[in-house]
Amino acid sequence: MNTIGKKIRYLRYQRGWSQDDVAKRIDISILALSKIEMGVTDISLSRLEQMAGLFEMSIIELITLEEESKPDPQRMIELEIANKRLMEHEAQIIDLQKKIIELFEELRRTKATA
Repeated sequence: MNTIGKKIRYLRYQRGWSQDDVAKRIDISILALSKIEMGVTDISLSRLEQMAGLFEMSIIELITLEEESKPDPQRMIELEIANKRLMEHEAQIIDLQKKIIELFEELRRTKATA
C-alpha cells in the first residue's frame, strides 16, 4: 500500500463504513475525505491524528499499516447494491406473508359463517 489515503479507504471498507460515515465522525465533507483517499489532497497531522483515533490505532500504526487483502472497490459497491436489494426483497416477503395471513383469516371467517 503506497499512500495513507489508500490505507484509510482500506480501514473504512474493513469496518463497512461509507465515506459519509467517516466524514461525519471527523467533521469534514465527503469531498474532502474522497480527495484524501484518492491521494489528491495531503493529510495534515491533526487530521491524521483524528483518523488514527477513529480507527483506534496510533499514527505510527496507521502509517505503517500493511493491507491484508486488497478490497475491490467495485466489488464493495456491488455488495452494497445487492444488500439493498436483499433488504427490499425481504420487506416484500414480509408484506406478502401479511397478505397471506389476512386471506387465511378471511377464509376462516367465511367458513365459520357458512
